[in-house]
Amino acid sequence: MKISLLQQLYKDVLAGIPLARESHHYSSLINLGVEQPPGGDESCHQKHLPSPAGGVRSHQDTDLSDVVPATDDLSNSFANMSSSFCPREVMLLQLTLIKMMVAKAESQEIELHMRQKYCEIFVLLLKEAKVDSKLICLLGCNDQLLSHMASQSLASLVYFQLKEEDALNVTWLSFSLTTLLGFPGNARVAACLWTLTGIIKETLKDALAAGAGALKKLLAPLDAVLEGFYNAILLHHFDSHHYTSPYSEAANNLMSFIDLLEALLASRIELELPFRCQRILFLKVSYVLNLISSSIPYVIKKKLILLLKKCVLYKSREDAKSGSLFLQTPSLCEDMLALSNSVLQVVNLTWLNQIPLGGKFSYFGSTEAAPGDDSQGGSDQTVLRAISLVVLKALEFKIHNSATEAEIKGDFESSMSQLLEFWRSHVKPSPPVVHPCEWLCLVFMEQDDDMWEAAKALLIIYLKFDRLGHNAADNLSQKEEESWKFLVHASGYNPHCIFLFFLEKMTFDSTVLLDFLISSETCFLEYLVRYLKLLGKEWHQFVDVCNHFDTRHSTSQKICSAKPPHQGKRSFVTGKGLQNAACELEPQTAMSLAASHNYSVFTAQQGDNEAAEWNRSDSLTGTDSMSLLGSLQSLVNYDSSEDSEVESDGKECLVNTKQVPSNSEGEVRRRETGCSSRDDDRNPRTSEASPLKLKGSCTSSCWTCMASWDNIVPRRTMLYKSTKCLEELQEAISRLQRRNLFPYNPSALLKLLSHIEKMNKSTNPQ
Repeated sequence: MKISLLQQLYKDVLAGIPLARESHHYSSLINLGVEQPPGGDESCHQKHLPSPAGGVRSHQDTDLSDVVPATDDLSNSFANMSSSFCPREVMLLQLTLIKMMVAKAESQEIELHMRQKYCEIFVLLLKEAKVDSKLICLLGCNDQLLSHMASQSLASLVYFQLKEEDALNVTWLSFSLTTLLGFPGNARVAACLWTLTGIIKETLKDALAAGAGALKKLLAPLDAVLEGFYNAILLHHFDSHHYTSPYSEAANNLMSFIDLLEALLASRIELELPFRCQRILFLKVSYVLNLISSSIPYVIKKKLILLLKKCVLYKSREDAKSGSLFLQTPSLCEDMLALSNSVLQVVNLTWLNQIPLGGKFSYFGSTEAAPGDDSQGGSDQTVLRAISLVVLKALEFKIHNSATEAEIKGDFESSMSQLLEFWRSHVKPSPPVVHPCEWLCLVFMEQDDDMWEAAKALLIIYLKFDRLGHNAADNLSQKEEESWKFLVHASGYNPHCIFLFFLEKMTFDSTVLLDFLISSETCFLEYLVRYLKLLGKEWHQFVDVCNHFDTRHSTSQKICSAKPPHQGKRSFVTGKGLQNAACELEPQTAMSLAASHNYSVFTAQQGDNEAAEWNRSDSLTGTDSMSLLGSLQSLVNYDSSEDSEVESDGKECLVNTKQVPSNSEGEVRRRETGCSSRDDDRNPRTSEASPLKLKGSCTSSCWTCMASWDNIVPRRTMLYKSTKCLEELQEAISRLQRRNLFPYNPSALLKLLSHIEKMNKSTNPQ
């Protein structure tokens, strides 16, 4: 019986047993029993097709269902077979065998004569049995499993033929062009998109040269058609009424196209000069942004948002290898800037407020959340982080490509204001946030890779503003300079505050930082090197911020009952207004604050617990001249094993980053990170600093009042804990380096940590 022969063939292919019989025998076994319409495979692609009424019509008006047999027809095609087995199972087994044999034929681990045998079988299937046409007909089958398996098998065959014959399958290409050009009148678009996505994914599995060559031949004839389809499905023929259900045909088409866009984005790394269809998502991202704010189902919005996140995190192969700070590929730089401009434009138009984050979640084994599960007020935190990262990376690209502060200051302040309000609306922390810089930690703490990408983006923005500020220092008045310092805190991107908040949330555990450094899944190494360089230049500002953390904790129980000046509105009070809004300071204290340009950020809003008060002295002095943005162009060279050296212009490069075997990483963490001695329990100064908690008797309109500095003993708890954490990190890295267990050469990083240690000792001699 045929089913038994197929089962034996499956076992032989799976076990790698040579096929002893002639190729025609196996091709006849695998040949699909699909009844094709009159005219054979050409009927799917010829210009005129017979209509059900017997007339003639153009191929533009043809629905694929006209040439695809229904499920009953497929069953009837097996009438001549034995009734002891299900024809559907036979066909699924045949499709599985096709995919398995293609994989075997491509594998270099299989002996040459066996691979040649598989190739002979495929030649017979394609040239004589016309299996490609039969697979295309199966794409329109109402049986979703058959349709899906046919799509996978067709993708494998088309790519195999492309590699072996260096030519595209004409039957498949004609079908794809007809289907895409016929949208929206042509049905079964999703199956066409599945197949194309599958072929692109096959190219990504190959070596660079082979994959790039195949990708060019694949996309060249489809480039213009795909751009037109992008415009059609997202703009010209988009109707939200067709997307009332995520299970509708329109929704299926759109989600399949999103998968294709993701594959095109991933394949872009293979080509030096990308095709237009690989760039269209960046250049016309406004279509996607409009869809996200429309009434389409939430699951589609989520897929689009996560796709945008992949766009802003994308790097070309050259940029990834060089470890450069910023994009060097001209076309990618242009595309990122176009995407950033579009994103920031809609963000400034309250686009964020139109995105609901309370969509129905999917819970394993149930439709409801587990008892006691707190999901941040019902908001989808994955989407919240993704949107936030898209906005922050867009700001980073935009600001990096701006030459003057005037070009970017307005957009940055507006976008950050919208983003902070977005966070306040969807994240309800307990205790409430008391400083804008804490939001970044609260939003991204649950996702390590996103957390450090966001922190790095804000650090780069701070460095850019700082450099532009120094370039224009002669033209800035004292008031303008203090105003800029104030906005650093008010906009939530002071790098010292952000770093300390992260350390505080991590309980100052150096082993956590070490894990981030060893892991290749985050950009923590890049972030830490940049921040340590900044810390060396702004040490006194860092010490002041640490002191204010201590002040916050020591005065957290001192609540002023005075009402804010303007209830219901957010107000920022600086300079003399600070003395009127807060508790009065003694004259001597006020003079000392004025002398050091300290001021506080007050934020109050009706019905909101966020009331921040922050004194700082992060003054930008002329001696702190910085040009850090270009100082790490060769931060990490993952292909080099040479020792790290200090370059002539003062730039430091981390190299020799060959990863140690994965089993060594576990040994590193077990044997080394645990050796760090922590005396937090023995030293009362290192007790964990608890977040600010308001007494129950206080309402949300209470303002925290800072006591006079003359009455506060400067314990410097935060400074001690943070520097002790960095010292422990330095010791752990040194131990691992001495035993050749660190995955790359950390010499430059150790130099930076050693410099911080020396500065700390000079500040706090013991």
